[in-house]
Amino acid sequence: MRYALLSGMNPNRLRLSLLLFFLALLIPTVVLIMQAYSQLKWEAFHHHQVEAESLTGRIDEHLSRLIEREERRPFADFHFLVVEGDASSNFLQRSPLSAYPVDSDIPGLIGFFQVDSVGRFSTPLLPLTQDSNLYGVSLSELKLRNNLHERIQKILGDNRLVQQRRQILDKDDEKIAAELRGAVVAGAFKDQMGEEPLEMEMAAADEVLPEMQVQSQAAFDQLNQAPLKGLKEKKRATGSLGRVEDLKLEYSYKQAAPAAPVVKRSPSIKRSRVAKSRLRKETSQLPEKIEEVADRVLGSAPDDTTGLRITTFESEIDSFELSLLDSGHLVLFRKVWRDGRRYIQGALIEQKGFIDGVIGAAFRETALLQMSDLVVAYRGDVISAFSGHSGRGYLSTTKTLSGALLYQARPSAPWSDLQLLFSIRELPAGPGATVVYWVAAILVVVLCAGFFLMYRLGLRQIALAEQQQDFVSAVSHELKTPLTSIRMYSEMLREGWVTEEKRRGYYDFIHDESERLSRLINNVLQLARMTRNSLHIELKPVTVNKLIDGIRSKVSSLVERLGFELELSWDDEIGATLVAVDEDAFSQVIINLVDNALKFSAHADRRVVEISCYSLKSGDICFSVRDYGPGVPRDQMKKIFQLFFRSESELTRETSGTGIGLGLVNQLVLAMNGTVDVVNRQPGVEFTISIPSQTP
Repeated sequence: MRYALLSGMNPNRLRLSLLLFFLALLIPTVVLIMQAYSQLKWEAFHHHQVEAESLTGRIDEHLSRLIEREERRPFADFHFLVVEGDASSNFLQRSPLSAYPVDSDIPGLIGFFQVDSVGRFSTPLLPLTQDSNLYGVSLSELKLRNNLHERIQKILGDNRLVQQRRQILDKDDEKIAAELRGAVVAGAFKDQMGEEPLEMEMAAADEVLPEMQVQSQAAFDQLNQAPLKGLKEKKRATGSLGRVEDLKLEYSYKQAAPAAPVVKRSPSIKRSRVAKSRLRKETSQLPEKIEEVADRVLGSAPDDTTGLRITTFESEIDSFELSLLDSGHLVLFRKVWRDGRRYIQGALIEQKGFIDGVIGAAFRETALLQMSDLVVAYRGDVISAFSGHSGRGYLSTTKTLSGALLYQARPSAPWSDLQLLFSIRELPAGPGATVVYWVAAILVVVLCAGFFLMYRLGLRQIALAEQQQDFVSAVSHELKTPLTSIRMYSEMLREGWVTEEKRRGYYDFIHDESERLSRLINNVLQLARMTRNSLHIELKPVTVNKLIDGIRSKVSSLVERLGFELELSWDDEIGATLVAVDEDAFSQVIINLVDNALKFSAHADRRVVEISCYSLKSGDICFSVRDYGPGVPRDQMKKIFQLFFRSESELTRETSGTGIGLGLVNQLVLAMNGTVDVVNRQPGVEFTISIPSQTP
């Protein structure tokens, strides 16, 4: 059955069959490995997603604590002086927001400000009507406070949120304001042109362009107002790194997470129902006229405040809103209603310091830094990017940002316009991936090794099948030819058609052919025994002289009848040496070698077969058979001892034989604990058999 399957097989068909078999095993194996690896990657993705979600929750809690503290601030805190206690105590104190340097838990905070109902800008940093020495503010500190005051006003003015003072006053008023600023630096707060305080002068100046002042406060309403349909979008803020949709993020691992709901409120000054639900009411106290307390010292006792009038009023305070200015600064502001008038109170924040202090610091404390990037966006504009891959942590460009989107979320209001996007360039598959890698490597090695071994085995089986087919053909030929000759010569002798002179030659021919058949049958029987592992070799000590005599008697007639000359030579001193051999097997080995020499040197110029025996340095006894024929091709010297191997094609061969002679020689010599080798001579070839000697 096996040979029937291989009979029509060739190396090309074998390679194709094994390749299909290999692919049939490889494809499901690869699918299983990829499925396992994909599952590990999904588990790792989920793990890092949970970590990103946890980080976002911590950031949101931090932001909520910051805004909760600011939400609790009363209306009066945005003034330089506040009233401690109730109206009967009249105990004045500096506002907690008037500290310099500015003290706040909000990273990157520049300072606090207020815009009143007529658009007048102020900060809790400066006392407007009092000598700064009364408040423990030195002249040098006052200069620093004034510089910060002007910086906040300039940033808001550049973003068209407040009006610069020089844009409101006329030339004479500008001259007055310059003189007043000089007076502030000198510590004198009275107007040089009269006895009216600075606040009154400012009030007079506020009447110059009231419409522009109202527009200054109304500009805050437009910050979070969506662009009208058909109009161009708001100009991208300074420092923007691009749009979120321009990032090279892949969504293969994750569907977009739903963003936190954002309550969009009407930009109108009128309070809507939604706005009312977010308002809180409080009762505040402030001095009715700030100039009336010019001579009173902070922290004075209640009995020293005779005549001080404190105004108690109720305020409605809206929740804080966040906006990103064109300059790149963040402004956190709220709307306060008092006596039908609206005030804007808020804080100006450096964008980079705030993002890095709240988000970047938390991101750098997690393991996400080692394998992910974090992008911070505001209304779709990327404003900050952090990456653990760059080695710098903070990026100034997002051109290198790419990867699979891990998680995205928005903090709670009023920070909900901010968006956090976590992306992974190369998702680690987790510890189980190592097992998958090793299993995959082992399977690939096993499959490739199996493919190679099966291919080699298949080639050997094909070659063996072909050799056995050639053997059957050769045996049939080798049996048929002598049998035909024996029948023909025996019939001629029986019929008396042969003269007396030729009769002897015919008998010799019949004898030679019968010997040839006997050798062939013996070889086939030996092959059958070896195939069934039933070859029995009985080793007995035999002298070299006895082996040489046996060789001479069995091969001399064969050599001489074919017209060859037999030359035997051996050393006399080794004649008595014992070797352990099976005499019949040894005789068969020598006969096969002599028969092989006679066949391949039939056309040699020198028709001689040399058999010699000598001792090797190792103590082994070496028997050699040499002819003077063409020799053995170099590329076939290792193959001639294989069963069924023939150096000639069955269609073109000129010598007889079955291809099992030298194979049997090799097997029999190995069974007698010896070795056989072949060496090309010039001319001819020499076969050597080495057998260990026996100690007598």
